[in-house]
Amino acid sequence: MKRLLVVDDEKHLRLLYKTEFEADGYQVDVAADAKEALGLFERERYDLVVLDIRMPGMDGLEALGKFLGRDNKLPVIINSAYDSYKDNFMSWSADSYVIKSSDLSELKQKIKEALGESMFEF
Repeated sequence: MKRLLVVDDEKHLRLLYKTEFEADGYQVDVAADAKEALGLFERERYDLVVLDIRMPGMDGLEALGKFLGRDNKLPVIINSAYDSYKDNFMSWSADSYVIKSSDLSELKQKIKEALGESMFEF
């Protein structure tokens, strides 16, 4: 079972993503900010990180650099409400950049792609 780490300061989104991704067959851990996420990352092995950008304390772009500095093969998907960060060169090192939406299909598709999973369910 693939293990995901979801990093978002919005509690209701962490709960939604955890519920949805677990229903899709993933093991999911959540973190409320980048510092908590990096602590989890020190202790656990993750197959993919879903990362918000705007968070209190360390922002997602700084955290992205720290994640990739520890494991440059780790797939990271930026999941932000703001598309303006797409132009920031730091965001280019992420595998995908998904704008937050109530429809999670694009985010789920990008997760499957980043993990090399089939897009089709049998």
